[in-house]
Amino acid sequence: MCLLVSFALAQTDQPTEDVDAGIERADQRESKGFRSGRLEKPQEEGAEAPPKKSELAVHPLSPLEHSTPRAAIESFLTETDAIGELVVEQFWDEPTQEVSQEIRRRMQKVMQLLDLSQVPPAAREDKGSDALIYLYEVLNRIKLPPPEEIPGAEDMSDMAAVAVQKGDLADQAAAAKKSTKSASPLPKPAAKADGEQGVAKSVSWTIPHTDITLVRVAEGPQTGKFVFSADTVARAAEFYERTRHLPYRRQIPLRNYADMRPYLSMSGWLVPPRLIQSLPEWMKRSIFRQAVWKWLALGAVILLYWLGLAIVRRLALRMQQRGAYWRHVSRFLLPLSLLLTIRPLVSSVSQQLTLIDVVGEWLSLGAEALFYFALAWFIWQLPLVITEIFISRSPKVEGHSLDAHLLRFIARTLGVIAIIIILFLLSARLGAPLFSLLAGFGVGGIAVALAAQGSIENFIGSLNLFGDKPVRVGDFCRYGEDSGPDFQRIGTVEAIGMRSTRIRGIDNTLTTIPNADFSKMHIVNYSTRSAILFLTILSLRYETTEDQLRFVLVSLREMLVAHPLVVDEEPSVRLIGMSDSSLDIEVRVDINTIDHFDFRAIREDILLRILGIVRGSGTGFAFPSQTLYYSRDSGLDKERGEAAEARVREWAAAHEMPFPTFTPEQRSKRKNTLDYPPEGSPLADR
Repeated sequence: MCLLVSFALAQTDQPTEDVDAGIERADQRESKGFRSGRLEKPQEEGAEAPPKKSELAVHPLSPLEHSTPRAAIESFLTETDAIGELVVEQFWDEPTQEVSQEIRRRMQKVMQLLDLSQVPPAAREDKGSDALIYLYEVLNRIKLPPPEEIPGAEDMSDMAAVAVQKGDLADQAAAAKKSTKSASPLPKPAAKADGEQGVAKSVSWTIPHTDITLVRVAEGPQTGKFVFSADTVARAAEFYERTRHLPYRRQIPLRNYADMRPYLSMSGWLVPPRLIQSLPEWMKRSIFRQAVWKWLALGAVILLYWLGLAIVRRLALRMQQRGAYWRHVSRFLLPLSLLLTIRPLVSSVSQQLTLIDVVGEWLSLGAEALFYFALAWFIWQLPLVITEIFISRSPKVEGHSLDAHLLRFIARTLGVIAIIIILFLLSARLGAPLFSLLAGFGVGGIAVALAAQGSIENFIGSLNLFGDKPVRVGDFCRYGEDSGPDFQRIGTVEAIGMRSTRIRGIDNTLTTIPNADFSKMHIVNYSTRSAILFLTILSLRYETTEDQLRFVLVSLREMLVAHPLVVDEEPSVRLIGMSDSSLDIEVRVDINTIDHFDFRAIREDILLRILGIVRGSGTGFAFPSQTLYYSRDSGLDKERGEAAEARVREWAAAHEMPFPTFTPEQRSKRKNTLDYPPEGSPLADR
């Protein structure tokens, strides 16, 4: 606090005058030369003339008369005098919200006499109120011409003719200048009439010996009306600083209010002017055109608002612990709190504290920027939260599926589009020209596209993955070139994002592949199979007889037909060739599973049964090597070989030899007769 007071005293302006010295009561309105709002010559001593009443006071809905410069100046002074009288008579001692709102309504009405088109919409009320008060002070101090010398209704035709003449002369001068610069002598085009050009010539009037100008509005709701020009509004504070030393030429209800504004609050009913007057002198000192007490009040409001937002954030963190639904809803709390409170708060602060000049304008602009930031934050969260709630409650969309990622992508895209629209709205509110903004977006878009070429490629790759859907989250796939023995290019898809795809390998390693590369790879999706192929080659020894081969083939077919997890009704078990060291039998069947680990278990069971069949037939597996047999070697099992041959002869005698295929009766007799899991397994039926 001590540091703030010291800084205030160091930056202070000259001491403010006593407020009561600036108050002129209503009983002084008939003083010499004063007619409330009327542009008249000073009357002789003792002369009386009834003051003109405010139109807004008598008829609140009546529009202001400013069809001529004379009417505009008269309306401006009359209505501003009435506002001052309202402050002195009804607001000074006992301020109320109703009177405060009436003062604000009348000021907004008088601000229609100001051209605020060059002021950002978010700061027009602050800038307009400042310009209104400064111009009011200036017009009460400078010498205005007599009413008959200010253009009225009878002078409008002459002013329009002068404007047309000036416009034509300007057009001719511009054309002559352009023709002198031209390389080839071309004939000068004939001058066009105003209607042909489609441009209204500017009609304006400037108060003599000043730069204060009134211009006629060429288009819009106030077409044909006179207002103080945009340049006059922008320089109102400058005009006041150059004339503040001059004495008043009119008697007004409230004197020197422009000097009192840094510490006096005219529109705030919570802070009465009498209370402000009783504050210590150091609290009424000015820092950057704002009183110390206003800075303290503004700091207190900001601190309380920050504490309120901290409480809201803490509440949001607690809601996140209550489950997925409340976790999503909690993301709305902070932006929604900003969205609902920032504008009412700043409006109340502006009314109660009456922050002026640059501070008031920047506060309004900052609040507007914060409001649109909260709006963008809220709209960005809205589609994301709705999407997450839909995914969590939909039985058809899994949280990590490709459909879920596509929905999230659409939600983010909608959020980005909404944010771009909000940026345009904010720029319009802050007064940025739309065409410049569009050009900036175009140039910036090209620069971003060049700088983020890789990211854009990944984004397009993700669109290809979402559109073609070669894999989904959870699919087991092979990607790129054929995998080697280390199985580095086989795995399960864990996530498909906007930039990359993550695949968990069968060795539990996580591989991240940019979508631009992944979308160009050869992808084999194993999870889309309805069954998994079982394929193996059995290499039997050359000592195996023909009947033994037939026995092995039939036994393998019987086993596969009987197996409950073999899909094929006619298993493919064929003698496919005789290699250098073996007789080759190919076993090709489909296994009724799509899970790789289940398939490994089923394959193991079938291989064990094949091993038993081969050994039970009296033959064996060949090795790719040369084998030397000595007489001491017992060789093959002759008894089992003879038994197998005898069994084949029995089939032939009974005409039941299953070649080339099983008969339907043989197939149905053996269908699903094996036990799986095999006997002895803990999973087998007991």
